Amino acid sequence: MSDPMLHHSPAAERNREPILAQLQALLGPTGAALEIASGTGQHAAHFAAALPGWRWQPTDLTDAQFGSITGWALHGGARNVQPPLRLDVQRSAWPSDRPPFGTSFDLVFCANMLHIAPWACCSGLMQGAARHLAPRGHLVTYGPYLEDGVPTAPGNLAFDASLRAQDAAWGIRRIEDVAAVAADAGLVLSERHALPANNLLLVWTRTTPAAG
Repeated sequence: MSDPMLHHSPAAERNREPILAQLQALLGPTGAALEIASGTGQHAAHFAAALPGWRWQPTDLTDAQFGSITGWALHGGARNVQPPLRLDVQRSAWPSDRPPFGTSFDLVFCANMLHIAPWACCSGLMQGAARHLAPRGHLVTYGPYLEDGVPTAPGNLAFDASLRAQDAAWGIRRIEDVAAVAADAGLVLSERHALPANNLLLVWTRTTPAAG
């Protein structure tokens, strides 16, 4: 990138179109989206520009990428991207350094976080999404997963080993384990989409409330 503020993720560049296609099929014309672990900001800018009726709220654990997030939004003409906020999924209040969100979100989007974060972040993500999702909202997660009864691609096995070698708390997660944590938060897996490079896009929705 010629602009030093625009940090670049080759993976985000490659996967943005397949993810966007799924989001466009899932979402209505308008809504409010909360992105967890926005990273470079490439996803936020691309998705918000393609979904002009949506207000997109990017977040990240620290402010190290905030300049890049803002820069990509400006670069892509995505005026519906809000200023980024700090958000630690393990904290009970979202965002982390200001009053909690006062309105709900129709979409909570999180790409490529669960496998490069401690397992406790999965519970934090599910519990936080359940707190802040609108009644008919969706949590969408994207990344590599392990699945019972489904052979794991050799590339994902190698990736999992490299992650665990870097940090014992990291690693590709089993969908079944993630689903159990989601169920504790009142969320259920409603859609599974296979995307390129052995990644999955998973859609989580609220479980049906008990009658009465």
